[in-house]
Amino acid sequence: MRVSYKWLKEYIDLDIPVDELAEKIERSSVEVDSVIKPSEGLKKIVVGQILNLEDHPDSDHLHICQVDVGDDEPVQIVCGAPNVEKGKKVIVALSGARIADNIKIKKSKMRGIQSNGMLCALDEIGYPKDVVPKEWADGIYFLPEDAKVGNDVYKYIGMDDELIDLDVTPNRGDMLSMYGTIHDLSAIYNKPAKFDNVKVQKTSGKKTADQISSDVDSQIALTYKNRIVNNVEIKPSPLWLQICLWNAGIKPINNIIDITNYLMLKFGQPMHAYDLDKLHGNNISVRNAKKGEKITTLAEDEVDLDENDIVVADDRPIALAGVIGGIDTSITNDTKNVLFECAVFDPIKVRKMARKHVIHTEASQRFERGINRGGLDEVMENACQMSNELANGEVCDDTLNGSEFNAQPVVVNITLTKINHVLGTNLSSEQVKDIFERLGFDTKVDGDAFVVTVPTRRWDIHIDADLIEEVARIYGYDNLPSTLPTTTMTTGKLQPKQQLIRNSRSILEGLGLTHAISYALTSQDKAKMFMMQKSFETNLSYPMTNDHETLRMNLVTGLLDDIAYNKARNVHDVALYEQGRVFYKENENEVRPSEIEHISGAITGSLLRSTWNEKAKEVDFYQIKGIVDKYLETIGFINQVEYVANADYPEMHPGRTADIMIHGHYVGFIGEVHPNIAKKFKINTTYVFDLNLQLLNDLPKTDQSYESISKYPSISRDIAILIDENVTNNDILKVINKRGGAFLRDVNLFDVYNGEHVPSGKKSMAYNLIFQNKRDTLVDDDVNKAMDKIQRNLEKEFEIEVR
Repeated sequence: MRVSYKWLKEYIDLDIPVDELAEKIERSSVEVDSVIKPSEGLKKIVVGQILNLEDHPDSDHLHICQVDVGDDEPVQIVCGAPNVEKGKKVIVALSGARIADNIKIKKSKMRGIQSNGMLCALDEIGYPKDVVPKEWADGIYFLPEDAKVGNDVYKYIGMDDELIDLDVTPNRGDMLSMYGTIHDLSAIYNKPAKFDNVKVQKTSGKKTADQISSDVDSQIALTYKNRIVNNVEIKPSPLWLQICLWNAGIKPINNIIDITNYLMLKFGQPMHAYDLDKLHGNNISVRNAKKGEKITTLAEDEVDLDENDIVVADDRPIALAGVIGGIDTSITNDTKNVLFECAVFDPIKVRKMARKHVIHTEASQRFERGINRGGLDEVMENACQMSNELANGEVCDDTLNGSEFNAQPVVVNITLTKINHVLGTNLSSEQVKDIFERLGFDTKVDGDAFVVTVPTRRWDIHIDADLIEEVARIYGYDNLPSTLPTTTMTTGKLQPKQQLIRNSRSILEGLGLTHAISYALTSQDKAKMFMMQKSFETNLSYPMTNDHETLRMNLVTGLLDDIAYNKARNVHDVALYEQGRVFYKENENEVRPSEIEHISGAITGSLLRSTWNEKAKEVDFYQIKGIVDKYLETIGFINQVEYVANADYPEMHPGRTADIMIHGHYVGFIGEVHPNIAKKFKINTTYVFDLNLQLLNDLPKTDQSYESISKYPSISRDIAILIDENVTNNDILKVINKRGGAFLRDVNLFDVYNGEHVPSGKKSMAYNLIFQNKRDTLVDDDVNKAMDKIQRNLEKEFEIEVR
């Protein structure tokens, strides 16, 4: 919210630089985005009066104006505005002037005629186009008659003001008003504030209740009030009111609408005005919308409604309650009778509706954060009295209460001991009481105890901790003593899970993969792909897009999207990994899903580029398996990993996919993405893996320890066997490692053959075995015994034939 410094000073005596005031607000109340000085950067922009004008001889829209700017002689300015008029006082940018966007005005010729300046519209000197009143949107602006020719123009259009742009937090909705800001500054600077006490001075004798009735759902509107003003004259607002609005970023419309916006800025209470004669019937209701109903808003957007929306209605919706009015009952130049609305709408319902329809307004912002539930009568009195003064309206005697909540001040108990203990201060009872009274809180003191009555305008205060915060900020955070906490000092270090995550990243990057980060939100279809366990999806209630509506249940689809992104830009060799969380729900009604750490990888193309002596090789199953093997071995799973073929993954190639098992536990999968899925993602052949990092952290691992290199020689032996085709390499390795004895150090498969001279249903496999004794020289007899034992057990288990 933009706070006018000049408007502030009407209520409280402040005589400090605006930058200092903004810093004080930021230190004590809410954040300040910026301090805006509308005239900053502008120069040589003055009040001028058009003495004479004539049409340009070579143009059908340009005019040659003689303008008095307070000099001895008028200046000649060529102007193309359609509303230029003799005798009017206007904004003149002289030659050498600086206007908006630091544009410099120079003398020039326009179609052969000398022009020595520029007649300006409001947006040309810095006001945003969307706050310029409609009557001045397509032409130059006419200044008031009392503007003195030759003077700087800034004070006549509010540009001599200074604006503090507040970034109001959700808990301080009271600061979305001038009165709320004034109350805070009054307490901070310990200065009295002068507030208005406006009452309707004259009523018409007519009754609101005779002209309208209301039917209000109190679950939607705790308080709902209406009052009618008859026979209004719709016209532009006075200049002071327009300046107040456009400096706050609100476009002036007409006197009635401007009154509602002005009071919203003043009190923080949104209002709405309806054209009474445009209502269907004489009853107004506040209810849930009906399915299929529609409304065209003041922004001329048609909105489809459902049962979760809340509306103000006659026999059709005429406003989205707390958000925006409808165009069918809007105030126009023909309006004669006005129905004012002042209400307290349910903040949660307003927020959900505004977010669902993406309609965020000044009104919805205030209802969402909360308003003063005890201040509606004062706001209604102000609106009606201003309607009488500015629109000659006849105010009805009564206010129609469709619903009314009796807002009561909150009473909070606290002790001086607790305040000083929490803040580390040594404040006296008199100091604390003074702070509460400066805030406008009625305070009773009984020894160490305070009984504090908090007015309804501060609806954010409920408990003693809130009062402690108020004492701290008014006393001054800078005045609080600085002390070091008394605690037991411990050595900081990473937890095992954190260390595993960090090591995993380092290992995979060392193996040639690049770290990628994907969105945790994805589409429903992608969320349910590549799943390692059954789960219900977790959907957002109000997603921003269909591509980000469901929490992911795998990391692989995010990596495939990244590969597709690179392929579309002619990057064909991509190796990525991602470490992050996936979200599982065991049952559909579970509110909060379980968050499980995973680590995944995806490789397409080649890991190595072609060189002069070796061509690049496309990645295959064994290459990505080697990466996973090395990763698992490095984190502590040595000779514990097993790969089991699995053709049940619908998104994976049925013949090139395997489950990854450790100690019999399923920890992930590895393989080629199914060609149909690759085609869907518009990528080439891609291999992926996905591991449950949470489970890897929990499983027992082999501690890595130092081993000296043996100084004794090793012995190498080969064995080639003929075996059934259905026996796997893993089955054979289990037997060799189990029966190889204490000196067996390594086993490698170096040949597989099932061609000519090999019987049908058989295959030939050749292994190289390395034996070594770390403490003594190994002799052939020991190796021969180990080889014989291995051969016997292979023959026993698989009926092999040694070749």
